Amino acid sequence: MDTLKSMEMKHEYYDQALRSFLIGIEAADPMSAVRCELLSYDEVPTIIAVGKAAVKMTRAAIDVLKDFSEVIVVTNPENAVDFPGVKVFAAAHPIPNQIGLRASEAVTAALQRASKVSRPILCLISGGGSALLPAPCDGVSLSEKIDLNSILLSAGADIKTINLIRQQVSLLKGGGLLRYAAPSYVRSLILSDVIGDDLRVVASGLTTSPIGSREEARMALQTMGVWDRIPASIRVLLQRTDVSFKLPKAKNTLIGSNKLSLEAMYAYLERATVHFNPLIGDVATAAERVASSESGIHLFGGETTVNINGTGKGGRNQELALRVALLAREQAWKEPWLYLQGGTDGRDGPTDAAGGVVCDTTLNLMDSHGVNPERMLSNNDSYNALKVANALLITGPTGTNVADLGVLIKG
Repeated sequence: MDTLKSMEMKHEYYDQALRSFLIGIEAADPMSAVRCELLSYDEVPTIIAVGKAAVKMTRAAIDVLKDFSEVIVVTNPENAVDFPGVKVFAAAHPIPNQIGLRASEAVTAALQRASKVSRPILCLISGGGSALLPAPCDGVSLSEKIDLNSILLSAGADIKTINLIRQQVSLLKGGGLLRYAAPSYVRSLILSDVIGDDLRVVASGLTTSPIGSREEARMALQTMGVWDRIPASIRVLLQRTDVSFKLPKAKNTLIGSNKLSLEAMYAYLERATVHFNPLIGDVATAAERVASSESGIHLFGGETTVNINGTGKGGRNQELALRVALLAREQAWKEPWLYLQGGTDGRDGPTDAAGGVVCDTTLNLMDSHGVNPERMLSNNDSYNALKVANALLITGPTGTNVADLGVLIKG
């Protein structure tokens, strides 16, 4: 947090913006939400926890239930901790790896063991599960799924489109987990990182119906112009006729979301304007929306996308913050201002930053270091541009994940 401390001493709006952001994260605390939901749960289940909040969700479940049959936790390395008697897999995100594949196999085996005796299954699901639990279909290798993920991420596809496609090449997504669990009763507690809280999209819908069909996935890839770039085995799979399954029933409960975090931030900053219309789509368009705000305090939620054309380092939140700073200069903002933009999981892209905190002095600091922000943006290198201006938001892993939050204080 050294970067943030140096900015803290330089800008009058910093403390207020950071506190608001942290309140948003606290509102998405998975432990209190899980405890509340399980107070009346009286089964002895197999527990499957998947996602960036899997550790906190599991800890709460174990505290409440006391008794359970088996527990498997699949999370990212930054959030992984050891539990006595619990299998913990520290798999990769956002690009799958071999550990994620082994985790998928372990989850499948645990489901099959539970299904043989109709043991109840408790699923604790949070964002990030799509990459953490790859489970490729027969005929598709892990390396081919990795190639697909990389292509989708670099193409700037939104999360619903990405997970529509991922579901078609996975054994567990789009309700696949339910097929392995049947006839066991499945209860899922879901922390949503998806704007709009479509539970079919969170972690690619492990315990829900699919988002769409193979044909729709194929059309999406063609529309993005990447159909010919994806592995041949996946093209073959997506051209086959859809196979419909009647999914076993599950009880899916939403326990946290971006909207709930925004409401908590508003309770702290009652004079603020809350923009419940989320920042989604291209990051440049989102930056224009933020920059069009009038004087005052503005709260934003959402999750933007970035087209990766360069070789730099950064993420959508860092790029959004830097673009707002450039627009503020272009529009010649006169009053003091500060904009904080970050991911609630504490990680933005493949970096150690959650996002960026820019203000009326940020670009001047870049200028003094000989850094051209426009050139850095063209190379998708927002991280290094913000770093020289002490403008990175670094929180460390938060143990939760409800997409992104932003705070603009202007005048």
